[in-house]
Amino acid sequence: MFVWSKVSAASTIDAWEERFAGDPNLVIEYLKGGRSIRVRVFCGTEKQAREIVCRYGGAFQKLEGAEWNKPVAPPRPLKVRDVFLLTAETRAKELAALRKAHPKREIIIIPPEMAFGTGDHATTSTCLRLLVDVARGRKGQAWSMADLGAGTGVLAIAARKLGAGEVFACDFDPFAVAAAVRNAARNHTPEILTKEQDVLKWKPRKKGYDVVLANLFSTVLIEAWPVIAKSLAPGGDLIVSGILFSQAWDVFTAAAANGIGFTQVIRKGKWVTARGGHMADLIDEFVKQASTATKIPP
Repeated sequence: MFVWSKVSAASTIDAWEERFAGDPNLVIEYLKGGRSIRVRVFCGTEKQAREIVCRYGGAFQKLEGAEWNKPVAPPRPLKVRDVFLLTAETRAKELAALRKAHPKREIIIIPPEMAFGTGDHATTSTCLRLLVDVARGRKGQAWSMADLGAGTGVLAIAARKLGAGEVFACDFDPFAVAAAVRNAARNHTPEILTKEQDVLKWKPRKKGYDVVLANLFSTVLIEAWPVIAKSLAPGGDLIVSGILFSQAWDVFTAAAANGIGFTQVIRKGKWVTARGGHMADLIDEFVKQASTATKIPP
């Protein structure tokens, strides 16, 4: 295993994410002070690492043993609505101080690893905020959730803490699955069913899930729409992200071809997150709201 790395200004983070879009071995960490970032790409061969050096500069080195999976520098704590505080902190004394400083927030502990999804990325943080909104709309109801492309499992963990009953999480990367299982236990949500699964080959259960989150790269989303559409139960809420703005039109066009539409689209930097569902349900809801709207006299 080899790793290529380069230090760059924090303002260039979107550019690096776009350059390596679709590469699950990309890791970006903020350095102390937050003005700089370290970009790393884990490579299976020396040739791959050398090719990146030739194109972008930087340097590479060979990693021995389990060194490739060492945690990266922790991101800053993240507030999600008025509900959560995500932190990479694991020390008891520091966690106690965080709980004292934020008594009304639920603490979710996600140590940074190679697995994607510590909460600080634009896609993950926006998904979390939309998930809180969805959960509030389903308060008092029983609901299930599927997290496709779970990464560290943060979205599945948040769903359980927001009241979801049955939660399923899957990822193609076995290291991500292992990280998600560890994080579920760490955050007292071990009942989450986590599996190593290629979403393109997944056969969802017939009754589907009330809430489906798919934080996947655009190219995967486009191929996965038939599966995602089947996984979403009637009247279900869908949240998707991992979409570069330049690829959003292709993603949404492919979604429409599979009967999926969106009522809320959020752009954060070069990334897009969207909330929607089955088009038939969205149309029914629109008609219902229109029929009950107050009529203005002529």
